[in-house]
Amino acid sequence: MFRYTHALVCRVPVAFRTRAEIDLEEARRQHEALCRLLRELGVDVVELPPDELHPECVFVEDTAVICNGVALITRPGAPHRQGEVDTVRAVLKKELGLPIVEISDEAAKLDGGDVLFTGREFFVGLSEWTNEAGARALAASFPEFSVTPIKVSEPRHLKALVSMAAPDVLCVSKGAASQEVLRRIEREASFSYQTLTVPEDSAANVLSVNGTLIHRSAAEAPETCKVEHRFILNFPIRKLSRMLNLFF
Repeated sequence: MFRYTHALVCRVPVAFRTRAEIDLEEARRQHEALCRLLRELGVDVVELPPDELHPECVFVEDTAVICNGVALITRPGAPHRQGEVDTVRAVLKKELGLPIVEISDEAAKLDGGDVLFTGREFFVGLSEWTNEAGARALAASFPEFSVTPIKVSEPRHLKALVSMAAPDVLCVSKGAASQEVLRRIEREASFSYQTLTVPEDSAANVLSVNGTLIHRSAAEAPETCKVEHRFILNFPIRKLSRMLNLFF
């Protein structure tokens, strides 16, 4: 199992509270808790300053896909977010020294939240924010891996419906949308995967970091937190409240 060495996150801007459901101070506490936990897991956390011109800058994962030491700069599907990539590109290139790949096709749309890497292959969600041209750009950037487009019917990113709970273990919810995506992945996958099914839809989005599973707290996913997952994962589980800015 590979280990993560760095995480790129962005501090929460004041402008983020324009999203009606957001409690700004709570979001900042959650951000700090996530950074603290990542450091405990041996990850070097690089924090970007808040970008008041781009309230959604906290969702850093949408701006780049990194694999095998190469960083693909995405083309976010929401036009108002495309300016976010400039800061991320500069940090990845100058501070982390990563080779940068750009998407030349202006018709391409690609959000990192739609890119699921299993360690063996890529699945790309075709959603409101990612299209076939974006999937082709990903495939061209990482030719050593198969890249399979997966239709996402609901207005959600692929990784909101299915994520990696552990090596070769997919985390999905019992919800219809998550199960539909799982069936599509199972039909198209080049490898076999186990499945961890959780009760709440929101709980399908987890992080597996250096031998620890990070998922939502009991406040957000009470039924999921009652389920004992260790029999399938065989490593520690840590609970966080709502995860805002996940990017590796």
